[in-house]
Amino acid sequence: MKFLEKQIEDMLLYKESLGYSRRTYSYFLNDLARYIDKKVNVSETLSISDILPWCIQRDTEKAEGFRRRITAAREFTKYLYAIGKCDTILSMDLVPSTHRYTPYLFTDEELRTLFRTCDKQKSNSKNPLYGDIISVIFRLIYFCGLRPNEGRELYRKDIDTNRCTLFIRKNKSHKERLIPMAEDLSNLCKKYISKRDILFPDSELMFPSITGEAYSSKWLTQQFLKIWAQAFPENKDAKVRIYDLRHRFATTVLQEWIDNSEDLYTALPYLSSYMGHSDYKHTAYYIHLLPERLLKSSAINLEYFQTLIPEVCS
Repeated sequence: MKFLEKQIEDMLLYKESLGYSRRTYSYFLNDLARYIDKKVNVSETLSISDILPWCIQRDTEKAEGFRRRITAAREFTKYLYAIGKCDTILSMDLVPSTHRYTPYLFTDEELRTLFRTCDKQKSNSKNPLYGDIISVIFRLIYFCGLRPNEGRELYRKDIDTNRCTLFIRKNKSHKERLIPMAEDLSNLCKKYISKRDILFPDSELMFPSITGEAYSSKWLTQQFLKIWAQAFPENKDAKVRIYDLRHRFATTVLQEWIDNSEDLYTALPYLSSYMGHSDYKHTAYYIHLLPERLLKSSAINLEYFQTLIPEVCS
């Protein structure tokens, strides 16, 4: 057990040095260590065959939880194999492949209606900034191609309305990035900030809740679905997500590049960097969301880009 404890801690420190959170791995690896301590006699080298029973999906385990557990174990075996402490690397073939969710691609008119409905939301005595937050946060997520949590967790100091820039702290890909935003969006944020600074002067967050802390993912999703139902009562049950705003941003950029005869081979890495992807193969995925007429464009070598697209969600 002491052998594993040391190797797990060393691996977690190594991952942290690369910008990853130890919470991504520690719970699963400690569970693996307890299993090995009870079932396996390990001295200095781990054998993959010894941990295969631990790698079976549990009755109480959902597919995504199973994938996260096996991914953590695989990363650990990669680390051990690199330092000569494991006989091979755990294969992800143990986990059934999952199908990627097909995003809902908003039309231009749907976006206009959605944002007009956002602007109709009223603040109240309980939450005096509510209407302003709703009006700004979903626009910021869409027009800057942000992940929803990047919008929710944005700090007040991370937005520079004079330079029209947005600083995104470490996120899903454990990268920080400084991105430009349009002047009209920057002006909207400046107007919002002037009110926000009066109502929540002590909060560091751009969009503070009534407690001064960040809103939860659940809360933001509830607001988005409520606004969608108000805007489109006849289509209120459509499977829309906040994340689909980010997807629409990416496809809009790609469409504009194609219309302007840009070279996607050289342009794609720029979009990947802007969106904070760890690998531009995740950005290439958006090519498959383009309208069929654009997929037939000579600007797209679909066979080449197919080799970049991952089989599962990043």
